[in-house]
Amino acid sequence: MAASVASSAFFPAPAPAPKNGTGGSSKDSLDMRGVAGNAGVVRSSARLRATVPKVSGGGGKAAVTDGEDEAARPSAPRTFYNQLPDWSVLLAAITTIFLAAERQWTLVDWKPKRPDMLIDTFGFSGQVFRQDFSIRSYEIGADRTASIETLMNHLQETALNHVKSAGLLGDGFGSTPEMSKRNLFWVVSQMQVLVEQYPCWGDTVGIDTWVSGHGKNGMRRDWHLHDCNTGQTILRATSKWVMMHKHTRKLARFPDEVRTEIAPYFFERTAIADEDRRKLPKLPGNGGAMASKYVRTGLTPRWADLDLNQHVNNVRYIGWILESAPISIFENHELASIVLDYKRECGRDSVLQSHTTVFTDCIDGSGETTLQCEHLLCLESGHTIVKARTMWRPKKTNAMGLLTPVSASEF
Repeated sequence: MAASVASSAFFPAPAPAPKNGTGGSSKDSLDMRGVAGNAGVVRSSARLRATVPKVSGGGGKAAVTDGEDEAARPSAPRTFYNQLPDWSVLLAAITTIFLAAERQWTLVDWKPKRPDMLIDTFGFSGQVFRQDFSIRSYEIGADRTASIETLMNHLQETALNHVKSAGLLGDGFGSTPEMSKRNLFWVVSQMQVLVEQYPCWGDTVGIDTWVSGHGKNGMRRDWHLHDCNTGQTILRATSKWVMMHKHTRKLARFPDEVRTEIAPYFFERTAIADEDRRKLPKLPGNGGAMASKYVRTGLTPRWADLDLNQHVNNVRYIGWILESAPISIFENHELASIVLDYKRECGRDSVLQSHTTVFTDCIDGSGETTLQCEHLLCLESGHTIVKARTMWRPKKTNAMGLLTPVSASEF
């Protein structure tokens, strides 16, 4: 439609042949050699002058007389010059073309361009996989920052997309094709996370992840999370993974076929140089006058807590671990690090207990009092699911000396 309008604007329909018996060879028309007569130009100028009223002399009478004379004259044949389109018609045709082109371009180029609208932006640099995320409003808490569970979910999403983009994703949750043939899937056994700062709503963060071998039957995965605008490190994490059989629910060895699949992607580098290798106690709170114990019982998985392998997602364990921590810790401190030791999987019919022991006699290098907590998540039958250790630092204060987060009464 736009093309037809533009075409009619530039190439108007030919005028009917004159009836003067000359066969259309009037001297006022443009011949095949490109020579044009001047009579058409003169008559066109006369018509333009006739439409402009005179402001002196006889007032508007001269204009009327000229108009009557013009009407009495025979109409001049249409020439190349007086067939030129009116500028308003030409402008309308050009505008129509651009609007149509813009609509078509919008349909083709639909991806958002604003940095805060980046979603699922992938990239490979050697054996390192990268993905960018924008922190959404529903991913922040009372502190106006992303929660630790939000960051852990982004780490897990990046790991799965790494496997998928490499073409190694089978029909399981993070399983390779060779693992799917053998009914194997990955489970995390240990994890350590160091948080330097928490992103806020609207921040765009980039996550780099890579894998390497760990022993005979394990694999190691590391992450480095940074602010895309400032480049500052937000989080560093490392984890160890082992294989489990889908039907027997027992740990399995690392098949050579699977190692052949993923070995080309191994990258020997660690995100945390000084790992916390201290053993966690079987029961939290074994001693110390400054230790306080807290227990939360009756925790049960929801259907949404299960993953494709029909066991509770490991990120959900972190939420249960922190369920038993006193609210005063969250009000005045922020989580600086967490070490997790996964011992057993949890099913949908499990009923759990969360135990937390708080130690307040820890002093960091700056002289500020920090908190150290030991956690235990277990079944009501007594079997341990996860053991953990967390470190908490005081929240930063602003110029008014107030804590950064706001209370619910301010909303």
